[in-house]
Amino acid sequence: MNIADRIQNLRKVKGISQEELADKVGVSRQAVSKWESEQSVPEIDKVILMSDYFEVTTDYILKGIENEKQAREKTVNATVFVIVATVMNFIGLIVSAAVWYQEQVPMATVIGLIFMAMGCMIFGIGLAYSTQYKEKAKRTFWTINIWLLVFIPLSGIFNMLLRGYPAPYPLVWGTQFHLIAYPAFWVIYIAICLGVVLAQVKAGRRK
Repeated sequence: MNIADRIQNLRKVKGISQEELADKVGVSRQAVSKWESEQSVPEIDKVILMSDYFEVTTDYILKGIENEKQAREKTVNATVFVIVATVMNFIGLIVSAAVWYQEQVPMATVIGLIFMAMGCMIFGIGLAYSTQYKEKAKRTFWTINIWLLVFIPLSGIFNMLLRGYPAPYPLVWGTQFHLIAYPAFWVIYIAICLGVVLAQVKAGRRK
């Protein structure tokens, strides 16, 4: 890996565009493009600015020499925390639905929300600790987990308004009004989730 590869890799791991990096170090986007395509090399003052911004040493940018902190951080991939958090959120949804199905008590919804709060906390801690693939991990987390995180709160609101108790999934009953309300729940749920997913896809394309 040469200096051009290292600059490009640092930028992508940070999750920023060439234009954003150019703004950070006070050059044009074309200058960053030339650095990454080996058409030119950055001046030493720009290397120093990049080392501060990316939190690496100038030796790493110029020569690829990593210090102990960089080597340790390289082993921590934010994607791992996405997986763990997603599993926690999924368990929360399943356990909540199962408890409600068996017991039909409001505590079922609380249990689901506690699991999901723990899942989000795990992801947040992992994101703060890791510097590897952080922006990609954020996009992946929200693309997947929005479908889980929105479901219980929206179901709780739906059931509270129409039935008076916060079940963790939309309940079905045979009234004429429900023929309108129940489909409306799914339309709102899908619209919210797709809106977030499309926003994450759009953010990813800008990188």
